Amino acid sequence: MAEGFCWFELLTDDIDAARDFYGKVIGWTEAPAPGDRAYHIFSAGKSPVAGLMRLPDEAKAQGARPSWMGYISCADVDAEVAAVSAAGGKVWRVPETIEGVGRFAVVSDPLGAAYCLWRDLVGQEPAEVPPMTPGHVGWHELFTEDVDAAMDFYAARYGWTKTQDLDMGPMGVYRLFATGDMAVGGMMKRPEQIPQAFWGYYFVVDALDAAIERVEQTGGTKLMGPAEVPGGAWIAQFFDPQGAYFALVAAKR
Repeated sequence: MAEGFCWFELLTDDIDAARDFYGKVIGWTEAPAPGDRAYHIFSAGKSPVAGLMRLPDEAKAQGARPSWMGYISCADVDAEVAAVSAAGGKVWRVPETIEGVGRFAVVSDPLGAAYCLWRDLVGQEPAEVPPMTPGHVGWHELFTEDVDAAMDFYAARYGWTKTQDLDMGPMGVYRLFATGDMAVGGMMKRPEQIPQAFWGYYFVVDALDAAIERVEQTGGTKLMGPAEVPGGAWIAQFFDPQGAYFALVAAKR
């Protein structure tokens, strides 16, 4: 069975500003995690969708900037860290257990895109929701040096499958991938203006134009959009006020 993204986390310089920004743009509410006042949870209604925490000093020292991170579930974090390293990936944070919650590590694939590994220890993983549910992640997108090599890595490690290649002309191929029965994300060659490989995440909103207006009124910066994509959805890409990249997707403008 394929393993997919199970959690998302914003590392930021300003918790209060992030709470205000994403609350207004996406409609999330926020509260400290039980037992850990330094970790916060974004929720859509009653459903937890993402974590929020201050960017650690040690990460800053390694060159990290405010960003969104995705967690991929796995059965054995320690074994998976060893396998990623053996495949040419990098280990940024060795496995660590959060007592009563889960075990995690931070790695990057052989082409440099960072992500986290996660093993739930208490059966509290977020429940699955229907595709394009507002407030949740609707798409996962990898910018990488080599689409074929990246697909091979994630297919071997997590059982992901290619569903379709879309021709983007001079920009190359946009490869759709699935972690189950339907496509949940895409991979494309990193444009020259993007300094390194990375994963980006699209949050679902009801209507895109109104959401773009909220982003701009709340201090975010639009990079691209609105643009219609195959299937009829609409997307736009942004930086939040602290500089973290994110994107929005909606069924209508």
